Amino acid sequence: MAWLILFVAGLFEVLWAYSLKQSQGFTRVLPAVITLGAMLASFGLLGYAMKTIPLGTAYPIWTGIGAVGTFIIGFTLLNETITPLRVVAALLIASGIVLMKLSTPVAAP
Repeated sequence: MAWLILFVAGLFEVLWAYSLKQSQGFTRVLPAVITLGAMLASFGLLGYAMKTIPLGTAYPIWTGIGAVGTFIIGFTLLNETITPLRVVAALLIASGIVLMKLSTPVAAP
């Protein structure tokens, strides 16, 4: 369950990053409110997941989900430039997330 919670925390990180961009420096109220709510949810869920998942695993996975997710949002919704080198970088981050998950021992119930 902690892994699912960590994944959702990462999705909230993507949401707050996107809504932060949409808030235009906190000058637009609704995106600013969404940013703050998503930040609270993301940090809260990350903290909860860290009760079970080690810090050295949870934090890199959380930031990796955020990094890859915002990269995808950037070129799909914001028309940001996508280059082969940026795709390779995102794939390396995603590979790191998978390897971090696979290298983490299963916690005893």
